[in-house]
Amino acid sequence: MTMIDLTGRTAIVTGAGGGLGRAHALALAAHGARVVVNDLGDGARAVAQEIAANGGEAIVDGTDITDLAAVRAMVTDVEHRWGGLEILVNNAGILRDRSFAKMEMEDFRAVIEVHLMGSVHCAKAVWEGMRARRHGRIVFTTSSSGLFGNFGQANYAAAKMALVGLMQTLRLEGEKYGIRVNCLSPSAATRMTEGLYGADELRQLDPALVAPAIVALSADGAPNGAILCAGAGSFESAKVLLTQGLLVNEPDAAAAILNRWPEIDDGRGAFVPLHGPDQFSHEIARASAQLPLLAGQAAVPV
Repeated sequence: MTMIDLTGRTAIVTGAGGGLGRAHALALAAHGARVVVNDLGDGARAVAQEIAANGGEAIVDGTDITDLAAVRAMVTDVEHRWGGLEILVNNAGILRDRSFAKMEMEDFRAVIEVHLMGSVHCAKAVWEGMRARRHGRIVFTTSSSGLFGNFGQANYAAAKMALVGLMQTLRLEGEKYGIRVNCLSPSAATRMTEGLYGADELRQLDPALVAPAIVALSADGAPNGAILCAGAGSFESAKVLLTQGLLVNEPDAAAAILNRWPEIDDGRGAFVPLHGPDQFSHEIARASAQLPLLAGQAAVPV
């Protein structure tokens, strides 16, 4: 098995001054990438110095990713300095946890602005350059809170699931230009998870054990449109599935939906649509009494 070589590639890692971002930046640099260590805090300089001490190349950047103009200026500077920009790791984030009943809308918007719009700004700023060079790797950081829910994190979960939707469309729009877009759902002990786990769990949730996922998603052989989960050295793939469902021809269709919910929700034969219109095609096929599975689509066991 050949080690992944990112020599000559340039990466931006947002929120890289500590925790997961630091681990991502160090791992990318260890595999040969030049790294832009982006963070608003003081930690970014220490991370860049650590990369340099290990023989890598890195620069510190303090751009606020919620400012689109500033993000575009950062990307332009990086492209001029290093001749291109092939890897974007959207890692920066904040928490404003409260139950939805007690959550202020300012806290909801703040989380959306950093996690979602910050990632949108960065992706938009690198998109045209990646298209022109016909190569790019973009990783959005989603979360199990977005994929599966978590009490007290309505704002965070909404932002993280929105990034999955963004990834699903960008992986389609970027594919013919050699751009692959994926999501990472990490489990790690960071400043954002302080107080949530015990000492033994924290030792297992070392961010360095997640970082190989970022290297893999930055490589030439990276998948496209994956949701890669990672934590404690374990790696899984999460999927959004469509069940085979049920054609309801009964007069009271609403009541039939509830009465026959187990049949509608049955995971046997569930599949991953290639894109949104596949849902329509599937439903039209059922209504027209055609084959239940779309041509060329494989069922995914659940």
